[in-house]
Amino acid sequence: MTSDRPPVHPYIVLALAVLLPGGGHVALGLPQRGFGFAFFSLLLALASWHTTTPDHSFVGRSAGGLFVWALSIPDAYRIARLRYEMWRRGKAPSDE
Repeated sequence: MTSDRPPVHPYIVLALAVLLPGGGHVALGLPQRGFGFAFFSLLLALASWHTTTPDHSFVGRSAGGLFVWALSIPDAYRIARLRYEMWRRGKAPSDE
């Protein structure tokens, strides 16, 4: 981020992270991290789906994937907020 162009607003990143696991990271220019979150969300959702019984609710059956998805939301927002505040104050952000 060496340009004068502002980084993606943190609320947009937050909305993307809530809508799609890893979406906020991809919007931030961290596709490897974003696809990692998406992959592990899917992987753990499938693992927990196959290890539970049909009597469990949807949330219970896909709890592993929802947990990773929930972890990706504050992670993407934190990175976006740090970049935005560094840009707003005129400092160069350090690489993540």
